[in-house]
Amino acid sequence: MKIFSLLLLLLTPAFIIHAEVKKITVTGNDTMQFDLKSFEVKAGDTVELTFKNVGKIPKIAMGHNLVVLKKGISAVAFGQKAMGAGANATNALPDSVKGDTIASTKLLGPDESETITFTAPETGDYDYVCTFPGHFALMRGVMKVN
Repeated sequence: MKIFSLLLLLLTPAFIIHAEVKKITVTGNDTMQFDLKSFEVKAGDTVELTFKNVGKIPKIAMGHNLVVLKKGISAVAFGQKAMGAGANATNALPDSVKGDTIASTKLLGPDESETITFTAPETGDYDYVCTFPGHFALMRGVMKVN
């Protein structure tokens, strides 16, 4: 039994080391576009996602966020749901819709950035979107988890 416990203890770090840290940077601009329409990670990876607003228009008129949605949640449907829940220029992600999200940045103005960290979920495609009112129509992408 002691040998089994020792073997288990020795193998545990190998599993911990196996998970990688995947660093991704996405920018948003004044034409309501993410520069990265998709990116890939492995299930179980630690994802460090940095989002930067590279636009120049003030946040109250053209703020951006990045919201990673749960599997099966459409960016367009979620954007409509957020709008119906009262999303606005100062609160683009109402609390009542956060249950459909994996991770999100705050609303960013020109030259602001934020890094969010989360564990990549199970294999599949996961939409990401900006929920500033109306932006979801153009400002979306897909995180592909392998």
